Amino acid sequence: MLDVDGSGGGGQLLRSALALSMLDGEPVEIDAVRGDRPDPGLKSQHLAAVETAAAVAGAEVEGAELGSETVTFEPGPVSGGRYEADIGTAGSLTLLFDTLLPLAAAIDEPVSVTATGGTDVTWSPPLAYLRAVKLPLLRQFGLAAVVELDRTGFYPAGGGRATLSLWPSELSPVVLDAPLEPTSARVYSKAATDLTDAEVAERQADAATDALHGLGIETVEHRTAYVASDSPGSAVVVRLDGAPMGTDGASTDGTGTGSRRPLAGFDAYGAPGKPAEEVVSEVTDQVRRFRGGGAAVDVHLADQLLVFLALAGGRVAVPGISDHVATNRGVLETFDRPVGVDRSGPAPVLTADR
Repeated sequence: MLDVDGSGGGGQLLRSALALSMLDGEPVEIDAVRGDRPDPGLKSQHLAAVETAAAVAGAEVEGAELGSETVTFEPGPVSGGRYEADIGTAGSLTLLFDTLLPLAAAIDEPVSVTATGGTDVTWSPPLAYLRAVKLPLLRQFGLAAVVELDRTGFYPAGGGRATLSLWPSELSPVVLDAPLEPTSARVYSKAATDLTDAEVAERQADAATDALHGLGIETVEHRTAYVASDSPGSAVVVRLDGAPMGTDGASTDGTGTGSRRPLAGFDAYGAPGKPAEEVVSEVTDQVRRFRGGGAAVDVHLADQLLVFLALAGGRVAVPGISDHVATNRGVLETFDRPVGVDRSGPAPVLTADR
């Protein structure tokens, strides 16, 4: 049984260990789960990830309870079918789905998971980020997956509902090692229906559009929506579309001859007493820091693409080697799927040969 030390990281170590355990058929024990957090151990969203992974893989599990700091996971064969998951709080559905996305490389039949919880909550990417940034990027490299939103769940009530559908997929190497040169941007702005009169969704979209124009990005589309939710809230996601790249990852001349396009996403959440313009300022500050750094993807993808690099290989230029990336690389090494770092260019490049 493989042993993963979770003392140096958060929930991503657990999610990566579960995914690789299911893919490789390797039993694993995760010790000191979320050990560097003020409240270590399994929270509701992490428990839901363990329980859902166990259902999909027919696994034997020990330590699947709230607060547990040690989880033993012995997977069986991954099975297709329909599954349900209920986080029971506003815990993040996007992070729950992240545990399962890599399974598309191992399944023989479709898998769908309908989950309830938080769709747009702090400390995790909004659902629009998953649907508009991460999944479109991964589809370019063979992943067959979609997420359908039934109901938005803001913090603190949650109550959101969404369905992840996976189909058998043949992944190709993720090659994105040239800097993202923005050719256009998209703004996804939504707010609870209680905020309609205050025009929060429109104000977020307009402020983001103006700020992106000020950064020299001329082509900006925006989409606004008001949604039913048990809690008031708002979220904004900005997606940067890069110039097309060739199959080797190098930038083309921008005429569209490349077959792949780098994407990067940035997000922020509203809160009571927080003006829409302040929400947008958080997002555009992220865009400003990202540009010119030589990366092809944003900081979220730098971490979340590691498992896909471990599976399919490739090269991805990232904004930096964060603590999340460093500890996640340690999990991959435990499963004998190392991902290296090339620091010879303007931005570090995560590398894997498969």
